[in-house]
Amino acid sequence: MKLFDGGKAPNPRRVRIFLAEKGIEVPLVPIDMNAMGHREEAVASRNPLRRLPVLELDDGTIITESIAICRYFEELHPEPALFGRGALGKAKVEMWQRRMELNLMMAVAQAFRHIHPAMKEWEKPQIPEWGEANKPKALEFLRLLDGELASREFVAGDDYSVADITGMIAVDFMKPARIQVPDELANVIRWYRAVGARPSAAA
Repeated sequence: MKLFDGGKAPNPRRVRIFLAEKGIEVPLVPIDMNAMGHREEAVASRNPLRRLPVLELDDGTIITESIAICRYFEELHPEPALFGRGALGKAKVEMWQRRMELNLMMAVAQAFRHIHPAMKEWEKPQIPEWGEANKPKALEFLRLLDGELASREFVAGDDYSVADITGMIAVDFMKPARIQVPDELANVIRWYRAVGARPSAAA
């Protein structure tokens, strides 16, 4: 088994943090995304979308998409449960994971990809107006999240979950996207500091 990894990129980080929370070690194959290594044969032959991460099992089976890879490991190593417990707990984690991904992470990604000069060769055409249009979307969702976090410790409830991983990665990603968390979002700031202080955040 080996994991083709993309370093600081958000989706590869999601998987590494998830594995760290589980205490699972998987051999990494580092891919230099800055040098467009993800578009070369080693990745392209395994994932036609040429994206990372890519998990290759011992029998040659390929799994791509960060959340799909995390779900695979959740089934193999159910503790600690990062996708929730029981029907209701799992539904809540799924709901908030989707919300964090679609309403926050994607908005931040669009801002970054369409504004940052380093993305000029990645995002064609790069449309700065679209990038700017996504900044208020991210902030609007953070305001909603701030209200939710007033009554609980973590995004989906009382337990840390994959939704927190996605959310932390998205907030980290806000810096290169040139979006700042407003100071008045005290609950978001408290949550972000707490999840960022976990040892897995350094993975």
